[in-house]
Amino acid sequence: MLDRRASEARGSQGWRSEPRLERARAGCAGECPAVEHPGTSAPPNQHPALAWPGSGRRLALALLAVAASGLAGCLWEPKIEDQWTRVDIESASVVPLQAVPAGGSLSLTGRANVTYRRILTGVVVAELRASSAVPAAATVVHPDAERVPMATAIDQILQSSVSMGRDTRLVTGWDHLIQPFDFSFSASVPAAFDSSGARNGLFLLCYLGSGTEVELPNGTDSLVVTPLNSSQYQILPVGMALTVTGP
Repeated sequence: MLDRRASEARGSQGWRSEPRLERARAGCAGECPAVEHPGTSAPPNQHPALAWPGSGRRLALALLAVAASGLAGCLWEPKIEDQWTRVDIESASVVPLQAVPAGGSLSLTGRANVTYRRILTGVVVAELRASSAVPAAATVVHPDAERVPMATAIDQILQSSVSMGRDTRLVTGWDHLIQPFDFSFSASVPAAFDSSGARNGLFLLCYLGSGTEVELPNGTDSLVVTPLNSSQYQILPVGMALTVTGP
């Protein structure tokens, strides 16, 4: 859990992601077998067979085969973060665990980036959601958190929360496209506790969904968004928890 005082101190500056360096995992602990290239002549202490051109070529081929099998275990295996479509928060006007007064309003701005890993058409959403059903989600919903546990937590939040405000955009993307999404919207802050006395959790979420436009009775159009399940569609949403203060 982040230090709330540190979060509040940075609240006026908002959230901005920092680049991280990741070391590729090696199947052979980073040490790959060296390949020796025998020559056509052998030093005095070399086995006589290595001095024979035909045997030298055969030995070289054998060594190359052994090296290739060893190198296969050293190749970098992409993580899920590099295989699934991913949403990242580049910047936001709030920081994780920032205190916000209950019953007030909140203006939210920022930028999210969608990195596609396959062709996908839908809606990118930045939304403030309130829920008292997932009290432990604040520990895993953070822009720098492990992505798979966070995606699972966000799936649960979206199923058991109410929207307090959002911004949306229709999008289409394809493999390796990085698409920015600048969001800006006003949202309401719920009471600190719900009718049962449970504390309300508040989350700024950025995710992908499918959208359907419907006409309201007053003649205006509204976009109905259905969130795309992370594991089913191989999507990694992102978010951050805020702290509701007051009664």
